[in-house]
Amino acid sequence: MPITLTTRAACELKELMASQEKTTAALRVWVAGGGCSGLQYGMALDDESPEADDNVFEQDGLKIFVDPLSLQYMEGAEVDYVDDVLGGGFKIENPNATSSCGCGSSFKTEDSAGATGGGCGSCSHRG
Repeated sequence: MPITLTTRAACELKELMASQEKTTAALRVWVAGGGCSGLQYGMALDDESPEADDNVFEQDGLKIFVDPLSLQYMEGAEVDYVDDVLGGGFKIENPNATSSCGCGSSFKTEDSAGATGGGCGSCSHRG
């Protein structure tokens, strides 16, 4: 599957969806321009039906929506849930990223190597 969830991420996502009473929502994952390294990830619960050109994946009873443009940057990526000193959160491990920012939400691929970002403000590393 092009984008997968770790067992921990699937569990945390189910708990989040239940707490927000959105048990039928999907996880929408996307890539947008910006961030310290030129591209940044986005994730949100999506209550709507997928767009006509969305890729729809299912894992552990959860749906994941990804638009075609984002998928080209995220093929083989894994969504994980990690705990750190600032608390817990979802993180994307992307095998296509050639470099990433300290914040973990900004990255660069070979194809996007010329892109420049504006800085995310919370990074200790500038891409």
